[in-house]
Amino acid sequence: MTHSSTTHSSTTQTQIDRRTLIVAGLAASAGAGVVALPAPAEAAGTTLNHFQHGVASGDPLPDRVVIWTRVTPTSEATPGSGLGEEILVRWEMSPTADFSRITAKGSQQTGPDRDHTVKLDVTGLAPETWYFYRFTYNGQTSRVGRTRTAPAADATPENVRFGVVSCSNLQAGWFAAYRHLAARDDLHAILHLGDYLYEYAPGEYGNGMNNDDVRPHEPAHEMRTLADYRIRHAQYKRDVDLADAHAHLPWIVTWDDHESANDAWLLGAENNEPGEYDWIERKTNANQAYDEWMPLRVDGTAAVETDGHLHDRIYRRLRFGTLLELSMLDLRSYRSEQVARTDLAGVDDPDRTITGDEQLEWLKQGLLTDAQWKIVGNPVMIAPVTFGALPKSLISPVNDVTGLLPDNGIAYNVDQWDGYTADRTELFEHIRNNAITDTVFVTGDIHSAWACDLPYDSAVYPLGKTAGVEFVATSVTSNNLKDILGAPRRTVSVTVENIIRTANRHVRYLNFDDHGFSVLDVTRNRAQMDWYVIGERRDPNTPATWTRSYATATGSNRLHHVTEPV
Repeated sequence: MTHSSTTHSSTTQTQIDRRTLIVAGLAASAGAGVVALPAPAEAAGTTLNHFQHGVASGDPLPDRVVIWTRVTPTSEATPGSGLGEEILVRWEMSPTADFSRITAKGSQQTGPDRDHTVKLDVTGLAPETWYFYRFTYNGQTSRVGRTRTAPAADATPENVRFGVVSCSNLQAGWFAAYRHLAARDDLHAILHLGDYLYEYAPGEYGNGMNNDDVRPHEPAHEMRTLADYRIRHAQYKRDVDLADAHAHLPWIVTWDDHESANDAWLLGAENNEPGEYDWIERKTNANQAYDEWMPLRVDGTAAVETDGHLHDRIYRRLRFGTLLELSMLDLRSYRSEQVARTDLAGVDDPDRTITGDEQLEWLKQGLLTDAQWKIVGNPVMIAPVTFGALPKSLISPVNDVTGLLPDNGIAYNVDQWDGYTADRTELFEHIRNNAITDTVFVTGDIHSAWACDLPYDSAVYPLGKTAGVEFVATSVTSNNLKDILGAPRRTVSVTVENIIRTANRHVRYLNFDDHGFSVLDVTRNRAQMDWYVIGERRDPNTPATWTRSYATATGSNRLHHVTEPV
């Protein structure tokens, strides 16, 4: 994402008290074994903390889940150092927090070749069940993590509820959004939709218009080498609030651009100038560190070859009973280069792609699932957003004269699906031709909160039909419009929001001003997104408040405003 964007608008706010949430959540979840997690045990005869980067879990299936940690075997074997011997790390999983009953246990070897990270797929688990897990090395035990398996494929869960986040820049502020998510016990998993970490050097992209660093990045330069990416991942994992969120819930993640470099595409990135650093090597370094440090399944055996380059496949699908199927996209590894803003007609070029042919076909087939809700984890916005949209009947005559207008008007951000309209048109036509309903795109990237209907033809909206809806989560900390402009909240941003919404009537909600997290709750009757905002990013103890909720009713493919959160 190029940095000149965004966030969302305020309404009456309901304050969340963290202690109340914890107590209420524990009471409601007592049957699931949700209790305070034990502190890590001290290793006898050593002062070195072998588990400095916490624990994490992710990608829950009905019978398995990924668990993760990183071990520091010696004081010299720091992340990215390449030092230290091969070691054996033991793990165990239990349905009880005191580990009085062990469901599964084992050991795994790790070493400097994977930065002493430990990641394994624990199988043979019961569906829709809370589990606790921990690791041991050299007589020392990690903190206890809590995770949950998905419902069985034919189960009919009452609801599935996700925390939703994106764009978490450590230099821009404290991760209070993660603290508030970790305090909730009504969630089943956390979706992170990209920009989990940022590549920039200290002073390059921090807090506000002056880019002040609340916490400077390590290493003190832009990430390029494998060691760089490993060190940066390690720094983020040491954040207390992020560590708590990982320890309390399984995560389902995908990358966007900043996990490698800004505005990344198949063969380059905006801040990887020709001759600066070999892009394929840099991207390979970023991908390897991401695989090592994140709790997701990377299927190297299903690698996709694009333009002569082989990519580990991270787009994947997770099912939650008959209620929903979640398709997580990778919109960086296969995309064509973004068009120049002086070549706006290029956004309609059918030879250009944001998904790659194989992923687009995979997504289309996935939307034919028998699960009721088709949730798409979408790193960049798919709703058309234009200035001065014209009726389609006028597009051709205007193009005869200027050759400048894309089919849907003038796109304002060619890094998102607006810059690759052929893929979006093909996808939407597939939805229309197969009469697919209940499709919900859940999106990150643009540091702002949006709720949008997805019209087949935005020029005739609201009269025409829609392909589904889109919910866009704001940033955890990354700068929004007021931050970039140095403007007071709800001043300049309101004017910009009104202009965009006037030109794009399918944009039902837009807030360019706030940071925080969202909660997506899916039931048989509706899918609802609640937006929560934090206060000052420089304050690690800032509260969170609810601001707005929108939902889509079963079979409607349209949004409606909701007056309270779930």
